[in-house]
Amino acid sequence: MNSDDHFRKLERMYASAPINAYFAPRMTVREGQAEVSIPVRPDFFHAAHAVHGSVYFKALDDAAFFAVNSLVTDVFVLTVTYNIYLTRPVTAGIMSATGRVVNRSRNLFIAEAELVDERGRSVGRGSGSFMRSAIPLSPEVGYV
Repeated sequence: MNSDDHFRKLERMYASAPINAYFAPRMTVREGQAEVSIPVRPDFFHAAHAVHGSVYFKALDDAAFFAVNSLVTDVFVLTVTYNIYLTRPVTAGIMSATGRVVNRSRNLFIAEAELVDERGRSVGRGSGSFMRSAIPLSPEVGYV
């Protein structure tokens, strides 16, 4: 299988996850990188009428996670740790996170991501560690 086939299968796997029926994100995967875009909706808001931090986390973790899984072609990776910084509220438009792998060993990867609003302003950052799992990339996990 070539890299583009692997990237498209990861994108389809992401799209098929039940949680994504709610958030309606879009993803693009490249070697060592991934981008996630989520259209902002009022039902994502906390009481102060801006996007809740859990949506920031989802976008940042998903982008970093799939940047890592772009380099792993046999198994699903797992998030081990993830730290985020929320730097600006978002109330409308599209949030886009770009993740990239910054370090890797045989079983442990470190990736970071930046989240921007529709105007390209940085609204959050995150970094995490990820490891290979024993879960094969297969049709059972939506890898088709």
